[in-house]
Amino acid sequence: MPSDANNFYTSDRVTVEKVTFPNQYQMKVAGNLFVPEGLDRDSAHPAIVVGHPMGAVKEQSANLYATKMAERGFVTLSLDLSFWGESEGRPRHAVSPDLYAEAFSAAVDFLSSQAFVDEQRIGVIGICGSGSFAISAAKIDPRLKAVATVSIYNMGAANRNGLNHGLSLEQRKAILEQAAKQRQVEYNGGEIRYTSGTVHEITEDSTAIEREFYDFYRTPRGEYTPESSSPALTTHPTLSSNVKFMNFYPFQDIETISPRPMLFITGSEAHSIEFSRDAYARAAEPKELLEIPGAGHVDLYDRVGLIPFDKLDAFFSDHL
Repeated sequence: MPSDANNFYTSDRVTVEKVTFPNQYQMKVAGNLFVPEGLDRDSAHPAIVVGHPMGAVKEQSANLYATKMAERGFVTLSLDLSFWGESEGRPRHAVSPDLYAEAFSAAVDFLSSQAFVDEQRIGVIGICGSGSFAISAAKIDPRLKAVATVSIYNMGAANRNGLNHGLSLEQRKAILEQAAKQRQVEYNGGEIRYTSGTVHEITEDSTAIEREFYDFYRTPRGEYTPESSSPALTTHPTLSSNVKFMNFYPFQDIETISPRPMLFITGSEAHSIEFSRDAYARAAEPKELLEIPGAGHVDLYDRVGLIPFDKLDAFFSDHL
């Protein structure tokens, strides 16, 4: 474990409350509301929604970011995407990019109803896959006034093309065939199958990316399993639903978010850096791309010595 990894960080300068709120489809979304100690609740303050990495839950990375930003004076809300963690949705771990994005808008609904939150000053931080869901939400929800992503994964492009366009059209079609057959199996009463996600053991043949995710999700560094799940299913979406990502194009029309500002944070050594660079190239001003020297993809999940919290503080202070 890196010496500065601190996924489960807590602070005595912040109060935490478990909350639930409905999305537009009356599904319960679960979150943790972080409020700076001593906040004047008779005044309205800026707030930030924080989304967890794809396949994770709010206790993995999102709570850390929410706590650190609350220490800096923001009201923050980490959430579980629908079908994950403590949020509703069946079957568990199903993929629905539209409902994932909807969770961010539902979080804005909830925050806007709090007397101590200024509904005109709500921003969002999306980590990994949640970066693409936050962008998808912001494109159609102008209440999200400032958007920051960290180690963003374009979940559509990653599933259609693979990293660095390493997936061929023939391989994509084979995945679609497999998912369609599995869908029929489940309709006929068969068992649900799961796909992708983090490996459960490391061998001499394991790739660098497999090792990177294993070090976070399968060790005490970041391992966390909610009561609604099991360690065997952490980060694994259902096979039959994961192909929904192939119809997901979060960066299309990203320029329409302007003039609301966007900040893209990535590690200079991140295997996912292509997605931050692509989003930045497509976005309109005002925008900024920040590459953290020497940082990998997962490093920005929990390594407090590398995560640029001061930059995030400045970004949201300026724009909220």
